[in-house]
Amino acid sequence: MRQTLETKAGRPGADRLPRHIAIIMDGNGRWAKKRGLPRTMGHKAGAETFRNIALYCQKLGVEYLTVYAFSTENWKRPAEEVSAIMGLLESYLTESIEKMVRQGVRLQVLGDIAPLPERIRRLIDRTDALSRTIDGMTASLCVNYGGRDEIVRAARAYAADYARDGRDLTEQSFSRYLYTADMPDPDLLIRPSGEQRISNFLLWQCAYSEFYYTDTLWPDFDEAELDRAIAAYQRRDRRYGGVNQ
Repeated sequence: MRQTLETKAGRPGADRLPRHIAIIMDGNGRWAKKRGLPRTMGHKAGAETFRNIALYCQKLGVEYLTVYAFSTENWKRPAEEVSAIMGLLESYLTESIEKMVRQGVRLQVLGDIAPLPERIRRLIDRTDALSRTIDGMTASLCVNYGGRDEIVRAARAYAADYARDGRDLTEQSFSRYLYTADMPDPDLLIRPSGEQRISNFLLWQCAYSEFYYTDTLWPDFDEAELDRAIAAYQRRDRRYGGVNQ
C-alpha cells in the first residue's frame, strides 16, 4: 500500500526527498499585470522568490535546485523587458553571491553566457570562483538556456572528441557533455502559473522526472507550495519504465 511520507506538521518527510528539484519560474508578468505593475516588477518579485525557495530547499536537505530564468527564446521579448531582466540579473548576482555563499549555497549559472553583457559575464565568473570554495547545496540559474540548444552543443563537443580519439557514445558518456554534467537528473520538475508544458527546459535530463503543476504564479510560490509539491512527489511510484514487484 502506498504510504504518505508527510510529517504531522505538513512538511515533507525526510524519506524519499528529491535530491534535485527543477522549476520553470513562470507567471512573473501575469503577477505584475494583476497588480497594475510593470512586468519588470514581476521579475523582481520572482527573483526574491528564487532566493527564498533556494534557502528553504537547503533547509529541507535538497541537494540541487535548478531554475529556468531566461531562455534562448526570451530574446524575442520587447527590448525594454530584456534589458530590465539583464539589469535584474546583474543586481541579483551582485547582492546574492556573498550572501548565499555565507549560507552555504553554491550558486552557478548554466547556459550560453557568451551573448550576455560583459559585466554580467564577469559577475558569473566571480560567482563560479566563490562557489568552488564551498561544498553545500547547489542552486543553478539557467540563463540564455534552451534544451535543444544544449543537446546540439553537447553533440558537437562529443563529435570533436570522437574525431580525436574515437570514444564510444553511451547515454552516460553523452550526459557528461551537458551543462549539468556533475549533477543528478531532476527527480521533480515544478511548473507554476497553470501552464502544462516543458518549454524546452532540461529535455534530456527530465526524461524520467516527476512533473508537478500548480496554478500559483511564481512570485506567490512559497514554502507551503513547495511542501505540497514534494509531498505529491513522495506519494508517487517511480518505475523508470519497469513494473513494481
